[in-house]
Amino acid sequence: MAVAVADRGPDTVVKDILDSEDEIPFKYSITSYGADFTLDSLVRRINDGSIVVPTFQRQFVWNQKQASLLIESFLMGLPVPGIFLSLEEDQTLLVIDGQQRLRTLQYFYDGIFDQTGREFALTGVREPFKGDTYRTLLDQDRRQLDNSILHATIVRQDVPQDGNSSIYILFERLNTQGVQLHPQEIRNCMYRGPFNDTLGELNGDHSWRNVFGSVHQRSKDVELILRFLALYFDGENYTRPMKGFLNDYMDRNRNLSKNSHEDICQAFTPTIALIHSALGKSAFRTRAAALNAAVFDAVMVATARRIEQGEIADLGEFKQKYLELVEHRDFISDTESGTAEVGRVQRRISLATAAFADVH
Repeated sequence: MAVAVADRGPDTVVKDILDSEDEIPFKYSITSYGADFTLDSLVRRINDGSIVVPTFQRQFVWNQKQASLLIESFLMGLPVPGIFLSLEEDQTLLVIDGQQRLRTLQYFYDGIFDQTGREFALTGVREPFKGDTYRTLLDQDRRQLDNSILHATIVRQDVPQDGNSSIYILFERLNTQGVQLHPQEIRNCMYRGPFNDTLGELNGDHSWRNVFGSVHQRSKDVELILRFLALYFDGENYTRPMKGFLNDYMDRNRNLSKNSHEDICQAFTPTIALIHSALGKSAFRTRAAALNAAVFDAVMVATARRIEQGEIADLGEFKQKYLELVEHRDFISDTESGTAEVGRVQRRISLATAAFADVH
């Protein structure tokens, strides 16, 4: 994905007030069952794509000694904690928890430690395994490793039937990397497909990169694009929580069956281009340097609606209307607290739509 500015640097601060009460409890019906996999079969399934390991930015955080100790545990016949997998519609198994263990196995069998290209020889382990690679293990030790069992709990959501929101929650609660995953990082994995690819494409847009800043390491920039598209195309169906609304929209459109690639690009690209031209890097930032997510969604949706009616030629007038909008008492209220409440979402978008309606 090409970007217009350096794709590394300090993350842009995004002010996104989603109140704790935004989380609405729900009861799920989930089918779960256990399965025992031999290690060689797990590696084979990872390599052929039957088991999908999420590609989060921190996808492999273990050092070589930590990884070596896992291999040694199998060679010694010690128990190893199981993994959690989600059964997807295409019958692939998505790793919810256990990616460090699975990546370790894959790397050891391949003989290369992560993407550094270093040989994966066991380090910090006891004799007789110290310094061994998969290929230099004694035959009986290699067979011991191949035939070792890793237990998996496989889950599938039964209720509600129109989505897999429970799997999203399992990602949040079970993932044991040590750093909490952000919502869009989980979505990028759970809802992989043409729509997710389109979001990545839009995230490289020149105007967007100049307004937002460097590519966000935790995918907050991608989440904002998703938020705009969901509210623009499906805002009349918005319900709390915002996170769930975005999950549902991305899930339903993961194959571009709801909104096409062309429609999505036509909604986003000219909108952010105009805002960039009129407001520059100050766009969506009001009293602080942080980008306000609620200001973003309202201004983006309202601008896209106005562009539907025809070209905006007077950038000066647009900027003046924007400056008046962000000083409006009700707009400030709706973008500073309780920003996920249905009434506040609807009102701030209505205020912005009215502000830009007569811009020439």
